[in-house]
Amino acid sequence: MDTSIILALDYSNKEELETFLEEFKQEQLFVKVGMEAYFNYGPRLIERLKSQGHKIFLDLKLHDIPNTVCKSMKVLASLDVDLINVHASGGRKMMQAAIEGLEMGTPSGKKRPLCIGVTQLTSSSEEMIKKQLNISMNMKDSVVSLAKLSKESGLDGVVSSAMEVPVIKEACGKRFLTVTPGIRLEGDLAGDQNRVCTPSKAKMLGSDYIVVGRSITGSKRPLTTYERLKKEWGSLHEVNR
Repeated sequence: MDTSIILALDYSNKEELETFLEEFKQEQLFVKVGMEAYFNYGPRLIERLKSQGHKIFLDLKLHDIPNTVCKSMKVLASLDVDLINVHASGGRKMMQAAIEGLEMGTPSGKKRPLCIGVTQLTSSSEEMIKKQLNISMNMKDSVVSLAKLSKESGLDGVVSSAMEVPVIKEACGKRFLTVTPGIRLEGDLAGDQNRVCTPSKAKMLGSDYIVVGRSITGSKRPLTTYERLKKEWGSLHEVNR
């Protein structure tokens, strides 16, 4: 089981989801359940995936007042997911509240889910954050600033593009986790992403986890493509919890 490659189950169509899972019935995976799938299927999808032995990244990107985030995380922790996230731009109190809620909601005898902060989405460009969000810093400085705030707030790591991983590790330490979406195999279209990277480049840059969606889910032979991706990523890249 390669716990450093996370496959995105971005499906709202039940038949497509079932077909995809059937293709991987002999595999134990680390899967990402995002808003599209979770809002459609809810906790029953999490329960099913856990019963099949899969690890789960619940990608809901919580961003609200600290009290609401705390109570929400308390509920989500009971689902026994492995990784969960919030928007780092929600600030220190909100991120601390997320950890508090996870600790309260984690069943006795179990480890709380790892919690990571979303820095800048891989669909964001430097032009967009400056002109639309009025962020004066460049992309790397903005990402590092949010990563440092995430670490100070007690989070386990951050979401960023692979390109920012070296400066995040320099600022926050090698054990601070980096989860990098926007991964594309050579020759794949970038789609709505701006800061994309191949698996081998992401590994070279130091990513701990890569999140892969359309390169696998859009493939006519997803299992074969997954095997190709694993080969490109390299040998098992286990991250200590």
